[in-house]
Amino acid sequence: MPSPFSMPLIFVLVVAVILAGTVSVAATAPSVTTAATHSTYLGSIHAPLTAKWPDNRLVYLVCHGHSVPAGYFRTPTIRPFDSYPHLTGRIVQDRYPTAMFEVVRTAIGGENAEQGAARFAEDVLAKKPDVVTIDYGLNDRWIGLDRARAAWSSMIEAAQAAGVEVILLTPTGDTSANPDDASDPLVLHAGQIRELAEEYDIALVDSFAMFEQYRAGHGTIEPLMSQSNHPNRAGHALVAQELARWFTELEPPAAE
Repeated sequence: MPSPFSMPLIFVLVVAVILAGTVSVAATAPSVTTAATHSTYLGSIHAPLTAKWPDNRLVYLVCHGHSVPAGYFRTPTIRPFDSYPHLTGRIVQDRYPTAMFEVVRTAIGGENAEQGAARFAEDVLAKKPDVVTIDYGLNDRWIGLDRARAAWSSMIEAAQAAGVEVILLTPTGDTSANPDDASDPLVLHAGQIRELAEEYDIALVDSFAMFEQYRAGHGTIEPLMSQSNHPNRAGHALVAQELARWFTELEPPAAE
């Protein structure tokens, strides 16, 4: 997978604006063996993203998950417009200035994937999204790998049955975790989410790997965090930069 900094200059400038006033962030997303590619995975929405009035329509991205996509910074403060769902929306809108691109958060602080799966049809699919992101890795440590896998699989399969594209996110950083320990629960859940992306051939944003690459270069992830388990604006911007690539690097579908 190419570096997120291989984007055209305009996207680099957009990200620079988002990161203004924060810390410098540099990371490269790792490769995952999946059929999903940035240029084609969301090909079904290339036309509505590039259409102009009066031929355009609303394109919905729904971000499902726990407190991180909900926008919690230092609890109980919520800063939704500094969180990765809305930062992603800004990047995508700048790339497609005639698009009607709407980002909706259905995330709830403190929730795990089982709880998210229980309300997936009513709260997510009922909105008829074009794309759904799923981000529960941090909180799934409390329900274990097997229960988490079953819940993630149920959401992925329900979305696919409804014709909705899915992007999975591994967890953002947590200063209480030990990424050097292969048995650390957060490491295990990040690995399982990567496996699910491969199993279902769907898109992945490997937030955990990006935070760890930052740590490798800086010795700590503290500059990306607002508290031990919630990223700050710089941490959210790092995720948004990679998530936005699934939209901004789209190419027109090949002519039939």
